[in-house]
Amino acid sequence: MKETDEIRDDEIRVIGGDDPIKKPQGWKWLLLLLAGIIVGIVIWQVLPPKQAPPVVEPNEPGYFEPEPTVLEQPEVKLPLAQAEEIGHGFIEMADTTINDIPMRLYLPHQMSLSLHVGTIDRNDPTILFATQAADVRADNGGIVGAFVLKGEPLAWGLSKKGYCAIINDTVTVGVAENSPLFEEATEKEGYFFRQYPLVDRGQLVDNELKGKAIRRALCDRNGEIFSVETLTIESFHDFAQALVDLGVDNAIYLVGGESYGWATDADGQRHEFGNPTPPKKKWKNISYLVMHSHS
Repeated sequence: MKETDEIRDDEIRVIGGDDPIKKPQGWKWLLLLLAGIIVGIVIWQVLPPKQAPPVVEPNEPGYFEPEPTVLEQPEVKLPLAQAEEIGHGFIEMADTTINDIPMRLYLPHQMSLSLHVGTIDRNDPTILFATQAADVRADNGGIVGAFVLKGEPLAWGLSKKGYCAIINDTVTVGVAENSPLFEEATEKEGYFFRQYPLVDRGQLVDNELKGKAIRRALCDRNGEIFSVETLTIESFHDFAQALVDLGVDNAIYLVGGESYGWATDADGQRHEFGNPTPPKKKWKNISYLVMHSHS
């Protein structure tokens, strides 16, 4: 039978040679590429973007933020040898300015401290320093706060947490609601009084009292006991901050304003402060912190 090119219904003929037709494989790589792109987008959305390192600016003062002022403790105390050459007790006076507050420091040399109650003899040459200590109540004239005079308790109030104890010529200035030094002062014929606290172990103590006046304080700086007076009217807060910046460890308030007192220098000259005119109303319980020469 003659072969023909016709294809029967039950016949399958492969046209184009002997090799079978192969399906292309590129779609698999396309799927992997798309999957990688999707995973990358997800990671980029979830993870935080990498931040650039901060730029360190030079240390330049800002316009509204002034440069901090580095305060140095003034060297106000005379060398011990020079003080001994004078041969007697005296008060060294040194002026300084802290935080724009002019202040006068009264530094005792060869002096002993004590308390005095009642009118003070302004003509007593043995008193080389005097300033009011505890306050007096306006209602009954009593002493404000606990007070011991040469072993005798005169008041027991605890309204003020600052205190000063003078026992066997050792002066302690501190802040506490209750202090065993009160009882010790009564047992050893010492002195004790309370006042507003200003500085407690180098930290400012805020008081609620408002207004401004001449301020005074009794201070302890590295064991050195001295008095400070502002030469301008100041608030309690600003005064206490100035004492902190002066390097004071502990400080309590002394009666300020026009309260009268004096200090005697190495030449024997008396320097008065406050109002020397006696008050119209005499307070029998007015108290003074006084200093006498050791010699």
